[in-house]
Order: sequence, then C-alpha cells, then structure tokens
Amino acid sequence: MTRDRCPILSGAPDLVDPAVHCGPEAHALLRRLRAEDGLHWQQVDAGRGFWSVTTYAEADAVLRDTRTFTSERGTLLDLLGTDDPAGGHQLAVTDPPRHTRRQARLKRALTIKAVERQRGRIRPLIVELLAPLGDGGVFDFGAAMLALPMWVTGTIMGLPRADWDWLTRITTMCIAADDPEYQLAGGREVTLKRAHLELFGYFQDVVRHRAENPGDDLLSALLATRFEGREMTLGEAVSNCYSLLLGANVTTPHAPSFVLAEFIGTDVLADWAAHPELNRQGCAEALRWASPVNHVMRYATTATVVRGTPIAARDAVVVWLGSANRDERVFPGADRFDIRRRPNKHLAFGIGPHYCVGHSVAKVSLDVLFTELLGRYQDFAPAGRPERLLSTFASGYKHVPITARPRRGGRKPGGSLVGRNRGA
Repeated sequence: MTRDRCPILSGAPDLVDPAVHCGPEAHALLRRLRAEDGLHWQQVDAGRGFWSVTTYAEADAVLRDTRTFTSERGTLLDLLGTDDPAGGHQLAVTDPPRHTRRQARLKRALTIKAVERQRGRIRPLIVELLAPLGDGGVFDFGAAMLALPMWVTGTIMGLPRADWDWLTRITTMCIAADDPEYQLAGGREVTLKRAHLELFGYFQDVVRHRAENPGDDLLSALLATRFEGREMTLGEAVSNCYSLLLGANVTTPHAPSFVLAEFIGTDVLADWAAHPELNRQGCAEALRWASPVNHVMRYATTATVVRGTPIAARDAVVVWLGSANRDERVFPGADRFDIRRRPNKHLAFGIGPHYCVGHSVAKVSLDVLFTELLGRYQDFAPAGRPERLLSTFASGYKHVPITARPRRGGRKPGGSLVGRNRGA
C-alpha cells in the first residue's frame, strides 16, 4: 500500500479528532482498519501526516525496535511535525542505551516488591476516596478516579496533599486540552501552554526544596539518580517529574471508570465480587479493555517496511494501543470483557524499553481499588449518563455518576468475602 491509495485519504474518519475516539463507533472503526490492512496513512495538512498501526503484532514490533523507531522527536500526536524539546532529557523521549541507564534507579525504586511495601499507605487513601459512595447519594466515580492517581502518586512522591486537587486538574488539562471542561478561553493551544508552564513552575519549586531536604520518597530517588557521572540538572529533574505524574494520571483512573460506566446492570461486577481470587486478572482485563493510553508515536530513523508497506525515514508512526488490545488474532473474543482471560498480554503499559516505569504503582493501586470497591459496596446502579473525556491521547471517562450500598460483612484482608451477601 502507498500513501496515495490509503483509505484514510479517501474519506475515513480523522484519527486526529478526539471526538472520533470518544464516539460509539470508535472500536468498529479500528476493527475495520485492522481488517483492511492494519497500516494506514493520514495526511493531516500540507506538511504533516502519519502512519497508523492498528494490529497487535506490528504494534509490538514497532515499540520494541527503538533503533528503527525513535521516541526522541516526540511521542504524542499533539507534537506531530514539531520536535519535542524534552527529547534526550525526559525518560519518555529518550532512546536506549541512554534511556536504559537513566531509568535503572527509578525501576529499582518502583519494583513490585517496593510498591507492595507502600500498600499499607495506599489502602487507607483509597478507602477514604471511596467513602462517600456509602452515604446513599450520587457519587461521581469518574471524578474520584481522576483524583486517584494523585492521591497515590502524590503520596509516593511526597507532594503536599493541599496541592493534589490542583495537580489533578492541571495534569488533566495537559492530556485533554480539547475537552470543554478543561479548556481555557483561548483554546487548546493556550490551555496546553498554561498547563505546562504552571506544572513546570510548580516542580521547579518542589525540586529545589527536595534537593535541599531529601527523604525516602520517589522524588528524592529521582534526584539522586546519576547519569553519565553527574546528577540530573534542574531542567531534567523537572521534566521527569512532569512525565512521571502525567503517566500516572493517564494510566490509572480510566480502567475502573470504564468498568463502572459500561458494566453496571450486567453480571460483571457481581461475578467479580464473588471471585476475589480473580482480582488481578480482572484488573488486567480492565486495562486491556480501557487501554487508557490511546496512542504513542514514533518516528522512523531510516527507511523500513512495516506489514509490507514502505515507511520513509522521518515518517511518523502512531501505534493505537486500544486497537492492538482488541486484535482478535491475539485476544479471542476481544470485544468480550472476561475477568478469567488468560493469557492477557495487553499493551496498556506499552512494551519494550519504554514499558511504563510506573506500571507497578498502577497495578497495586488497581488491585487495592477493586478489592475495596467490591468488598465494601454492592448494588451498584447508574445515577446519570457517563461522560467521556475528550482526548486523542487518554481514553477514559471524566464523569460516571453512580449509587451503591455498603456491603454487610465486607471482605477479609486476604480477599474472601464474608457475611451473608457473598456473591451479591
């Protein structure tokens, strides 16, 4: 296939338009693209365009091959055609081997074992966040989940609790600048500029203070990271704080919001509550289903071929993770939500060298969240229409109004349900 014969050019929906990804036909569109060829060119304007990768095998191959497909020019469609100024300085936009050496200390700080030791701090925060659900009134589960990453990551990074609400909003502005609820009066460009300036300014102050007053938190670990015989510069530290926080705020909230928005009124929640031993499999399926990070972008460093299609050097290649995670060749019955799905090699955290460094925080957070949610509450019911977050990058809901009742007996710390409402 060549660019001039691509079906995207012949009238298919614009994949840059965030409304396309929030609409009811989003998965049907991606299913059609996978069936037609799996690789499509979209011309955005006279000087910019990109290839879309929609199949699992090609997504996996592109993300693993950092020699042929670089991250350093930018990883988001928002920056298509403009080199990311953080390239080579921020982990997300640095290629191996520099990326590997720079990431090593953070990976040690964020191993599953290290994060599991934080479970005792994470659990009471999540219990507190969910507590209004038991009051009998309408609870905006979507808004609570948008706040969840900051409650967890803010604690692990040692950020003041008084700042969490503001940080939740400002990071959401960064990933959903098209959403009317988060967009400033001047439009998306003004929104992005303001959000980035305020967030970077905030972290400059925090980093300076933490450098003089180190602790045992994740931010202190980041500042202690040495690279090529030196400590990170202020700009590098700030950029990586921004990246870590943004990654957490995209990945964690939307999997649970999808589950509550789309499966209230079905037997999914009751089945999950009756089988707490399947909690981690259920969390993995929620991540596959939601695919919170909708896309990642790479640039070809040299001429290559993907799925039989020639890709020119410097061409942008966009991997649609939500499409790869619904590829029937890898996930039989891909459009069926199945808490018993095994294996489940979803790409919600990416794959290869840039596999999400904070995946352990997200996994533990979701494990605790669903344990507490389904162990403490029952009789979930919708209390209004869910609202999607308008974003090309983040796939999720911003409002999911629900009601529920406290579950008598609850769940033992080990995971089994107790009391007379088992399986309710």
